[in-house]
Parts: sequence; C-alpha cells; structure tokens
Amino acid sequence: MKILVETSARHVHVTQEALEILFGKGAELTNKKDLSQPGQFLCFEKVTVVGPKGELNCSILGPVRPACQVEVSMTDARKLGIAAPVRESGDVANTPGCKLIGPKGEVEIAEGVIAAQRHIHFDTKTAEDNGFKDKQIVSVAVGGEGRKLVFGDVVVRVSPRFAPAMHIDTDEANAAAITGNTEGEIIV
Repeated sequence: MKILVETSARHVHVTQEALEILFGKGAELTNKKDLSQPGQFLCFEKVTVVGPKGELNCSILGPVRPACQVEVSMTDARKLGIAAPVRESGDVANTPGCKLIGPKGEVEIAEGVIAAQRHIHFDTKTAEDNGFKDKQIVSVAVGGEGRKLVFGDVVVRVSPRFAPAMHIDTDEANAAAITGNTEGEIIV
C-alpha cells in the first residue's frame, strides 16, 4: 500500500497555562497553516527551547494540549544536550525536560522532550479496509534518487480523528533525500 510521507520538523505542544505564561494572560494560538491531521495547525507563535548545551527556535503546533511536549530530531537533541528517547507522541512520562522561553515569560517543563517514533496515522475505516491495527509495527520503503531506504519500527496509529499519512523527522527525511512530501510503500 502507498502512503503519503511527511517530514515533521522540530516543534512544541503547549498547555493553555504554559501558553499564557509564555505569551501573556489570555493568549491564544494563531493558526498560520492547517496540517494534514484534522484540527492540527502550525502556529505563528514560536518559543526558544533551552537545554544544557544549547537552544533552538521552535514553532508551536496547535491546538493546546493537556501536557507540554517538545519533539526534536536526534541531531536537535544533541545540540540541546538532551538525551531524548524515541517515543510515541504523548508518551512523555519519565522523559527529560527543558526550558521554554517566550516573549512574556519562561516555563520549565520537568518532562516532555522526545524524538518522535516514526509513525503512520490511519483513520479507522482506512485501517480496517487495509488490514492494519492500532500499534502494529510495519516497515515503509521511501527515498529519493540514490538514497532509497526502508524504515523499520514504524508504528501504526489508528483513530477516527486521523487522516492517512506517515510522519518522519528531519534526520530521517535527510537520510532518504526526501524534500517536501513524498510517497512511501508500506511493507508488512
């Protein structure tokens, strides 16, 4: 089966409380661009992520979440000096923290820095129609000219709120010479 493959650059998810500390009382996220997943959007708001060895400017993705989370590539994690574990988005228990700096304030998060596990989003019907189950692990063949490769350990995530798409980080996209969105082939 073919699947849209999108590169997910470093980004931050924030709680409403953190948003107001970073951007001021009553702050709201401003939609700059809708993303492929329904209801998700890139924001105009950005923060500085600070680790023990460095810092990075990161966009915020909306809407606000129940917990703060910072998703970085392994290269980004090294620059920050943070040993970010590979985790599914939302699985932030016992992960390293960092400092977030906005124009109005700072927030120390005790945990939440991860390198997102490569994954495929499927809506329930598409998953059922193609024989995929939530949490199933698959491989996906991708790549630009001269850099073709197969990504293993791709977790399938199924929800009626999702739209079909695979997400990889910038390190993974660079390894396969992927620019922009491309198509991959799921290998079960």
